[in-house]
Amino acid sequence: MRLIRGLHNLHHSPLGSALTIGNFDGLHRGHQAVLRHLHQRAAEQHLATTVMTFEPTAQEYFSPHTAPARLQRLRDKLAMLRELEVDQVHCLRFDRELAAMSADAFVGDILVEGLDVRYLVVGDDFRFGEEREGDFAFLQRAGKQYGFEVVSTRTFLEGDDRVSSTRIRQALAAGDLAMAEQLLGRPYRICGRVSPGQQRGRTIGFHTANIRLHRVVSPLRGVFAVRAYGLGDDPLDGIANVGTRPTVDGSYCVLEVHLFDFDADIYGRYLDVEFCEKLREEKKFESFEALKRQIETDVEQARKFFSERVRE
Repeated sequence: MRLIRGLHNLHHSPLGSALTIGNFDGLHRGHQAVLRHLHQRAAEQHLATTVMTFEPTAQEYFSPHTAPARLQRLRDKLAMLRELEVDQVHCLRFDRELAAMSADAFVGDILVEGLDVRYLVVGDDFRFGEEREGDFAFLQRAGKQYGFEVVSTRTFLEGDDRVSSTRIRQALAAGDLAMAEQLLGRPYRICGRVSPGQQRGRTIGFHTANIRLHRVVSPLRGVFAVRAYGLGDDPLDGIANVGTRPTVDGSYCVLEVHLFDFDADIYGRYLDVEFCEKLREEKKFESFEALKRQIETDVEQARKFFSERVRE
């Protein structure tokens, strides 16, 4: 998969592009349906399947404190797009220059001259260009002018219900992991590298792997039964806390994972943490001793969950 970053690294491809544009946060079943269709049309017309996405998102650029929580980091999105056999990804930095670009320039300079678009799939609510002057109707007119076809993503729903990143965020915020899995087409995971923490867990007998979330807001909070991938052939069971750790007056959101029957130095290792069951909300305890007793209860509850899951 070819990764194109920014406005100035565009080069005319020997193949034209079958292109889709969006944030693609979570790459859920709806996104996957669009990509399957894109692959089909690209094969029929001998085009390169191309995804355009933005970093940061427009909402994060204009309203960083109210933008929705990200379901996945850019790194994880790119890895999944590679698995989905996308030919090229154009990652545009959303900044002042892009925000000020006219809709005409966006189409002419980027879509036509830069990516040689021949087939375009976008949401019919997609807006672009300075003051959001470009919309779906604008793209349809431009398509007639430049010779590319424009279709709406609404044509490619997964089942009767519209799958959206917003619905997945709502399910995760409510602790409904089963619904999130149904919409995503896979269990929800957070991926990241283990970094040194405050090492408070080991003082109460629970070593934790700390993973910075690299996002302003987490899509889920609380204590969960989890499975961690990346430390061997088989996943390891454990519990995880996602939050600010109020008992130790934490100032930022972090993922802390305690793996059962495991004690090794894994700093720098990359983990995939799969969320299996929500156990409780995060809370502040009056003492570390009270926190220790609660974690013991959480571990017992999670072990019971996994043992019952094996018997099913």
